[in-house]
Amino acid sequence: MDPATIAGLVIAFGALFGMITLEGSSIASITLPAPMLLVLVGTVAVGMAGSTLKDFVHAVKALPKAFTGKPPKPAESIEAVVALADKARREGLLSLEASAMETKDPFLRNALQNIADGTDGEDLRDLLDDAVEAKIKSDHTASKFFMALGGYAPTVGIIGTVVSLTHVLENLSNPDKLGPMIAAAFVATLWGLLSANFIWLPIGSRLARLSELEVDAMTLVMEGVLAVQAGSQPSLLRERLTAMVPEYRQQAVKGSERAESKKAA
Repeated sequence: MDPATIAGLVIAFGALFGMITLEGSSIASITLPAPMLLVLVGTVAVGMAGSTLKDFVHAVKALPKAFTGKPPKPAESIEAVVALADKARREGLLSLEASAMETKDPFLRNALQNIADGTDGEDLRDLLDDAVEAKIKSDHTASKFFMALGGYAPTVGIIGTVVSLTHVLENLSNPDKLGPMIAAAFVATLWGLLSANFIWLPIGSRLARLSELEVDAMTLVMEGVLAVQAGSQPSLLRERLTAMVPEYRQQAVKGSERAESKKAA
């Protein structure tokens, strides 16, 4: 699990509570049930209203991934494909059918099975491209939903503040109560902005980034297996796939190469 999301949210809320404490206020002053209910529940509700039921369910199921999702490791994908290239050169493409049964990755399994079945290279590329495109659309639906919540939340918070201020105006005859009531009214706006920037937008961004990394890994595998089908030499294939990985993520790949060199020695 990559701890970035959990660590970031903990630090962000910690900074907020630290500010409240340093100003001599109380956490209870912003954790009022009524505005929190309107902002949190109302935001999710209008987000669902602006989507479809299936999209909403899909987004909810994708939510845990924002906290527990693990970015794919390019080194593992590259070494797996290079091993397949070496096996194909030694035993033939039909041997990849056994590898297809052993792999847990459905995308790689499908690619290897099609290679073993003799699928044409262009047809296989089209098939894998369609799978990648379907993955992009599916992931975009989930991330877009949470990004939309980040847009709705501040407005819902303002609605809550307006409702509370209406109640304040009804009690102008009680000046002693006006201060606390006005302060409570703005809690809704606070939670609208807070939930948007501390919860919904980070979750949407996290899901989008994980999707990008997973799509990159799928593209890496796709280019690799197509090269295997074409009879690419394993060492050249490793260099080609490594070149497809951004430089800041190549460290793991280079570390894997050094480990292989030590084993060979």
